[in-house]
Amino acid sequence: MSDVSVAPAVARAMSAYSDQAVQIGLHLLGALLVLLVGMWVARRLANVVQGALGRANFDSTLSGFLRNLTYGVLVALLLVTALGVLGVPSAPMVAALGTAGLAIGLALQGSLSNLAWGVLLVVFRPFRVGDYVSAGGSEGTVHAINLMHTQLILPDNREAILPNAKIGGDVILNYNRLGSRRFELKLGIAYRDDTDRVMAVITQLMAADARVLKEPAPGVWIESLATQTVNLVLRGWTRSADNWSTQTDLLHAIKRQIDARQISVPAGPQEVTLVRGAPKAD
Repeated sequence: MSDVSVAPAVARAMSAYSDQAVQIGLHLLGALLVLLVGMWVARRLANVVQGALGRANFDSTLSGFLRNLTYGVLVALLLVTALGVLGVPSAPMVAALGTAGLAIGLALQGSLSNLAWGVLLVVFRPFRVGDYVSAGGSEGTVHAINLMHTQLILPDNREAILPNAKIGGDVILNYNRLGSRRFELKLGIAYRDDTDRVMAVITQLMAADARVLKEPAPGVWIESLATQTVNLVLRGWTRSADNWSTQTDLLHAIKRQIDARQISVPAGPQEVTLVRGAPKAD
């Protein structure tokens, strides 16, 4: 075969390779443009979501998490789109991402449960930072609410870190949510004492304390007639922050009145055992 007949074949092959190279280059350029423009758009959209949540007074932790979640989802879709521009079939990529997501979800099942409950706690706000709550088997003041756990400061100044799934799956008692709390104190007096007089003294003490709310009205009642005592119960309402101090101060004031007015508070029955004879020597 002469050189004249080989030359056109070589030229055609070179032309085909050149066309393929141009096509590949265009595809790469298109995918690069999709990535660059898409990353910029994804970042802007994620920031818009975070700004909207901030204006809606959402928790900063939750708004930051949702911003990053939105950005991650957009980037994943962007990668699938860029691979489609390169000619890679998108269906296998979507299936691979779904399989990877399922595997990660199964591996991090407990963490994802804490994360889901963290989002719900931040969205529905059964308590806020500074509230005194009973949740997850612990009782204390809420110090911080994170997406994975909640920090409580216990009354003895210990810190408890509770998984959000444990809190969300249990009863939550919020002592500060409604702004006021009721206290209940009990007192037993002797049958020989004037019950009406004792009840009037306690009523005056509660009326004189400005921390005891007028509405609902406080009161003193006879709860039961025991073997040795007439048992009284006194109930009143205070602001949540004043509840404990009001109880202790009121008990102190009642004790002073008991001493001053010589009101009898019988002690419980005691059993005394008399042993005759001296102990035997070993």
